[in-house]
Amino acid sequence: MSGTLLVVAGAFVRDGLLLLTRRPEGGPLAGFWELPGGKVEADETPEAALAREWREELGVEVESSAPLTFASGAPNGRHVTLLVYLVRSLHGEPSPLGVAEILWTTPAEASRLPLLPADRPVVEQLASGGTARFAAPSVHEGTP
Repeated sequence: MSGTLLVVAGAFVRDGLLLLTRRPEGGPLAGFWELPGGKVEADETPEAALAREWREELGVEVESSAPLTFASGAPNGRHVTLLVYLVRSLHGEPSPLGVAEILWTTPAEASRLPLLPADRPVVEQLASGGTARFAAPSVHEGTP
């Protein structure tokens, strides 16, 4: 996968509301809303990257997650593979530590926001069918 950027994101729905973060001003795609996550470092697994990114950006620990879906493409000339996880449970309350803002919204309302293009199909799928169809068993966590 030389030259491919591997990115992870997590979809977390609580009481029917999806957690989104807004990208900070001055950075790439500033102001867009996205599923929280970030780049996978060379020495970590995607699951470890998801946990690290949520800790750094939101101040929470991902307790349980499972693979949800993926996307692949080269939107800006560099190939990107996005791995999306269904975050099942957290320890702590999300706060905007490394992001401009957080938002709890229904998936239907989220689909009307300026979302990152790679996240839009995931949010629209959540809006149309919830997470039940994606509730795959976790293969990397001991928590069911």
